[in-house]
Amino acid sequence: MTLGAAQTHLVVPHGITAWDWIHVGVILAVTALATQASRRAVMRAAAGGGHDRAWGRLLSRFLTYVIVVAGLVYSLVALRVQIGPLLGALGIGGIALAFALQDTLQNFVAGVLLQARRPIRRGDQVLLDNKFEGIVEDIDLRNVVVRTYDGLDVFIPNKTVLENPIVNYTRTPLRRTSLEVGVGYGIDLGEAQRVLLDATRRTTGVKPMPPPAAWVREFGDSSVRFTLLFWHSIDPWRARSDVAMAVKAALDEAAIAVPFPQRDVWVRAPGPDAREDALVAGPAGSVGDGWDARGRPNDRSA
Repeated sequence: MTLGAAQTHLVVPHGITAWDWIHVGVILAVTALATQASRRAVMRAAAGGGHDRAWGRLLSRFLTYVIVVAGLVYSLVALRVQIGPLLGALGIGGIALAFALQDTLQNFVAGVLLQARRPIRRGDQVLLDNKFEGIVEDIDLRNVVVRTYDGLDVFIPNKTVLENPIVNYTRTPLRRTSLEVGVGYGIDLGEAQRVLLDATRRTTGVKPMPPPAAWVREFGDSSVRFTLLFWHSIDPWRARSDVAMAVKAALDEAAIAVPFPQRDVWVRAPGPDAREDALVAGPAGSVGDGWDARGRPNDRSA
């Protein structure tokens, strides 16, 4: 007997009967039934206890893997297969497999931590990785599925979710939104502030507490710019649109114009003193007739 044949005999003995195969079939059938029963039991317990269904799905999948592995090992024992040599080979292969599946294992551990800490749940409105904003559709062993407001399903690795800031809008039902509004320089700023606040308070969906605020932000090129701050519990896009329309109507009613960028161009006809006219035109970028681009006379103009 050669060395290879001896090793094979140690792992898989001869003399396996039909009864052994029947025994293995029964074990596998019981394993399949056990996985289905455990899955239903876990999901029922998660639903009855008020827990997140995503946590129930994660736990049921983990139990399924454990039951399947136990069933396979028991089947090998029923066939009188020597488990020791197999475990040794699996141990060496497991180390190599662990390095190959390092990212997968990290995502698995991160998924377990996400379900244990539960910073997000299915149905929450979130902002993940500072760029994916939408509703959480699922949390599995590898990914967090977010459906964006554009209707796209984004699969984000659990490791990425856990290592980056998580903004959960659902946990804080009140949100503050800002809106920039500009008024003309000739407008009474106190009156403009009163009109902005009254229009915001009357808008449906804006919360009275904390109260809205309107502050002068800066003096722009064409307008004095206010920053309007208000709290709401509805969708931010809808809230901003409703407040903007209410503010525009209130400003029109109060005869307060919202200015837009504009430029005044002064054209001066040539006078008797061309040098004076060239000085006027010079800063605008005119070059020639003895004047440079800055409107200063050059040596040849003397």
